[in-house]
Amino acid sequence: MLFKDIPGQTEIKKHLIQTIKLNRVSHAQLFYGPEGTQKLALAIAYAQYLNCENKKEDDSCGVCNSCIKYQKLVHPDLHFYYPISSKKANEKPISKDFAGNWREFLLQADYNVNLYDWYEKNGIETKQGIINAADCNHIIQTLSLKAYEAEYKVVIIWMVEKLFHSAAPKLLKILEEPPAKTVFLLVSENHDQILNTILSRTQLVKIPKIQDKYILEALMNQYGVSEGTARKAILLGNGNYYEIVKYTQANQENEITFDVFLKWVRASFAGNVVNIIAALGDITSMNREKLKYFLSYGQKFFRNCLLHNLGGEKLIKMTDKEHDVMQKMSVFVTEEKFHTLNNELEKAIYQIGRNAYIPVLMLDLSFIIRRQLKV
Repeated sequence: MLFKDIPGQTEIKKHLIQTIKLNRVSHAQLFYGPEGTQKLALAIAYAQYLNCENKKEDDSCGVCNSCIKYQKLVHPDLHFYYPISSKKANEKPISKDFAGNWREFLLQADYNVNLYDWYEKNGIETKQGIINAADCNHIIQTLSLKAYEAEYKVVIIWMVEKLFHSAAPKLLKILEEPPAKTVFLLVSENHDQILNTILSRTQLVKIPKIQDKYILEALMNQYGVSEGTARKAILLGNGNYYEIVKYTQANQENEITFDVFLKWVRASFAGNVVNIIAALGDITSMNREKLKYFLSYGQKFFRNCLLHNLGGEKLIKMTDKEHDVMQKMSVFVTEEKFHTLNNELEKAIYQIGRNAYIPVLMLDLSFIIRRQLKV
């Protein structure tokens, strides 16, 4: 992965390159920021530059032996760990078992990925993936060996917030005192969910959203998207590069989400239990990751209702169809009601991640929405 292939993030790239030039490479770094900021891509590009045999001023050379292996994700001194789950009872998989899928997953998507796509790739959409104790033991074992050929051994842990709490203590000592020429690059979207004992041992690298002008350039040059389609996708994506690219590739997904959301909210507002249960049919059949995405969409929708009421129309990014419905519904969304709705949706997202029983959870949430939206 070359820095030049990542849209925007100019200041972050300069900072990362400077740490290497000044020989100030921290042995444990946490790349954190919201979805769609290319955190994982930046971590891989940084690792590639770190071990490049012929570094350029602002990027890896891309042609040395190390770079070629990095770009195929097969370098023997580059180690990945990520959330996984067993498909069968009594199985105890480790990340290494999924290595082929992982390489294919990243390369096919140009490193523009999210957790749900990874679960779907491995057929574990209905389960909660974790980074388990076996992976922690594997990290310790791997780092006890000498590097094969690179100057630095690099361990990249993607979605480190999924590190199983009882397994985390196994990594504390090696994070604090790793073998010489070893670098840990942790990647997270919810760093507030990471154990403080892990956080305290890392140098934080905050990754901001990518500026629209760089996204526009990438969509047109890398993906061959027309300027009109690209601008519409950027308008809807709110700085989330992952969502923006996905929209240009399959622009019906947002419309489907909106239709299901609207049917559910209308049934909840009317208070007819039979209609609510019917509306919940499409929702409760979703896997957990997709359902969390669906509820986060609801948060954005109600937030736009409040923005409309407060005169923040310029900040609203929606399709015409969504905007028409939002204007009508905003009458019922006061500031106080918005905060309640937003908190309840956030609570539901958290509970889904903790394996709550979805039909009961969503039915309760339907009644909460009715109480809040009724004048």
